[in-house]
Amino acid sequence: MTEADAFAKSTDEQARQTVEAAVRTQLSKALGGVRGTVESAVPTIAFTLSWLITHDLRLSVGLGVGSAVLLLVVRLAQRSTVQFVLNSLFGIGIAAFFALRTGKAEDAFLPGILYNAGYAAAMIFSIAVRWPVVGFIIGSVTGDPTAWRENPAVVRLCSRLTWLLVLPCLLRVVVQYPLYLAGMVGWLGTAKIALGWPLQVASFGAMVWVLARGRTPLESPAAAGNAEPGARPAPGE
Repeated sequence: MTEADAFAKSTDEQARQTVEAAVRTQLSKALGGVRGTVESAVPTIAFTLSWLITHDLRLSVGLGVGSAVLLLVVRLAQRSTVQFVLNSLFGIGIAAFFALRTGKAEDAFLPGILYNAGYAAAMIFSIAVRWPVVGFIIGSVTGDPTAWRENPAVVRLCSRLTWLLVLPCLLRVVVQYPLYLAGMVGWLGTAKIALGWPLQVASFGAMVWVLARGRTPLESPAAAGNAEPGARPAPGE
């Protein structure tokens, strides 16, 4: 076993010890690092700056899509993961379709506003019915997508963490929708960038802070009660 494999195995074992460790592990994979953050912002920056300078919608859309394609080519040439570039390319592609269909530059930002509104509504609903979406992160680690619901402490923790994912989505809608109605493309682009990855990183940071304060066991109280009498409890139980 290589040193890298040993480290990965050790990380996975630690992730299974507590809910907090499991979610921290998954969040670290979702951030994508500095490069992923930059790649997600470049197409929006290219589109917005081009529109402010030229007011040529087709040129602006072309530069936005072209920059995403260029980033994808670079990733492929380096044989590195293309996940975040593909996300960016898909987003700017949908934005381009909306803008070119209506001929209005501000419509490039409408899909993002609708996406955040729908995502927030879905997450709030999941909390209301006690199936918070963060719980499925726990399920992806344990291999059982629904067993976490047997532990009320895990459900409460996942509900709090899901609210921390809801808030950025609501903030984006509250800030960007009035700008969209006013047709303020420059401010829309600025708001989209400022409320994009920076806000997401802040949200994940808040989640990490919450996670660092607790050690909720992954196994339910019922499972713990069925453990062998001589078994030693895990740390934090």
